[in-house]
Amino acid sequence: MSECGGCSNCGSHFNPVLEGDDGALKRALYKSMGHTDEQLRKPVIAVVNSYTNATAGHANLNELTAKVLEGIEQAGGIGMVFGTIAPCDGIAEGHLGMRYILAAREIICASIEVMMRAHRFDGMVLLGSCDKIVPAMLMAAARLDLPAILVSGGPMYPAEYKGKHWDGNIVTEAIGWKKRGEISEEEFAHIENIAEPGVGSCTMYGTANTMCCISEVLGMSLPGNGTHPAISPARRDISVQTGKTIVDLVKRGVNARQIITPESIRNAMVYLLATGGSTNAILHLQAIYYEAELGHLPLSDFDKLSHHVPLVTSLYPASEYDMIDFWEAGGVQAVEYEIRQLLNQNTLTVNGQTKEQILSAASRSTRPEVIHTLAIPVRNEAGIAVLHGNLSPLGCVVKPAAVPENLMTFTGPAVVFNSEQESVDAIMSGEIHPGSVLVLRYEGPKGGPGMPEMYKPMKSLEGMGLSDSCALITDGRFSGSNRGLFVGHISPEAVDGGELALVENGDKISIDIPQRTLTLHVEQAVLDQRQKSWKPVEKQVPRGFLRLYRRWALPAAQGAVLADREDD
Repeated sequence: MSECGGCSNCGSHFNPVLEGDDGALKRALYKSMGHTDEQLRKPVIAVVNSYTNATAGHANLNELTAKVLEGIEQAGGIGMVFGTIAPCDGIAEGHLGMRYILAAREIICASIEVMMRAHRFDGMVLLGSCDKIVPAMLMAAARLDLPAILVSGGPMYPAEYKGKHWDGNIVTEAIGWKKRGEISEEEFAHIENIAEPGVGSCTMYGTANTMCCISEVLGMSLPGNGTHPAISPARRDISVQTGKTIVDLVKRGVNARQIITPESIRNAMVYLLATGGSTNAILHLQAIYYEAELGHLPLSDFDKLSHHVPLVTSLYPASEYDMIDFWEAGGVQAVEYEIRQLLNQNTLTVNGQTKEQILSAASRSTRPEVIHTLAIPVRNEAGIAVLHGNLSPLGCVVKPAAVPENLMTFTGPAVVFNSEQESVDAIMSGEIHPGSVLVLRYEGPKGGPGMPEMYKPMKSLEGMGLSDSCALITDGRFSGSNRGLFVGHISPEAVDGGELALVENGDKISIDIPQRTLTLHVEQAVLDQRQKSWKPVEKQVPRGFLRLYRRWALPAAQGAVLADREDD
């Protein structure tokens, strides 16, 4: 568009909604807030700021938003800010709130869609850090297919306790230590006070940091965005540069689906498997793929890749190396450099370069103990695996990167629970014995509803000293902080009459990660008989969005997205 110096309605506006007489009211409304004719002729960029002082990973986003706006102005655009919600998994865990967390992903995505389409912005910068907010923003970018870039707030620095680095999960483990008399009330209070030392996404390689890194691998963030700490000057520099870059993307007409492609999604899958990231990332990549109108990304695709992609880095909680160690070791680009022969390097990134061009300037890790090579990996197989069997015909997921070697194959008697809280009560009261397979069901997308993460049972097992001798399987999901033999996303879920609903106490269950199987050792005739008397457990939830989510959510094996049935 030309930029004449004439009147406000002479057709010189970059944004067509603001042109001519039809644009006069819109211009008048913008002018009421101080925007000038000169500004309104420029590309209008939405800055989607999920700031809140109620979520640690988002508490620094106002500062970064200001830097993005600086960059937009410097590049000849005008930035306009709007917000969206950003609930914290840690604060929501263990109560009704956790059932809203995965469902919130759909709300965030839809809220961005509504505002973008209502105002017809030319492009958008997305600012988020935490577990469901980042994937929701990437889903919105894929759905809208506009120029878009994501900026994350960066990881938190770790806490230090008795010479060891921790993240906030130390608090939940300390509950078990206190229960067993290993620490006093005063020591517990001290742990609480040091557990989260500053702003940023929790320093573990959980869902938040996994998805921020995946955004960079997809090409939807500038290089380095995934790992620069929340308090680093580089985080602010990236924000300014992002503001400049989005204006360039808008002017060149580079939309999100030119970057989010089957090839870039596959790169993200390879990276996820090579780094043993959060199992939740599978749900989110499936959702992004779906929103880009590429169809459904099957679990079998992850399974096939998992046999060919080795684990080249293992991060906390699977090892002692946290996100700051990962950043110091070279972060995303150092991993991509090591696995470059497994990646499609022709994919486009938001900075205008291909993956090949970015990696030509990358180098080997400065800390080889953190990021290994393909030749000498941490483990020859991937950090995430997909299992199948009569307990999960549609598939389920496990994180071998976080599974102790002695639990890679496991057989034990089932101890069945129809809710998360039942299992926590049993664990903390000493009712669970080593060698057990805890079965947590009716916690899937529909049955939960909301597919809550089974964080508290998982951490309770650790705190009670049982995580090295028990397994846990569920149609719910796990926090990215899982460490132990935990199998989630079992599909079909119990409420849909999946085999998980038919398990009884004492049934023998086998988990075989090398063979990728999950087996219930009960004769089919017995299961058929149980099926005749089975009735689903329906959990009551407050009137509102969760009831809508329960009605429309697809299975975990398809990303647990809210699907328009016309799309299928």
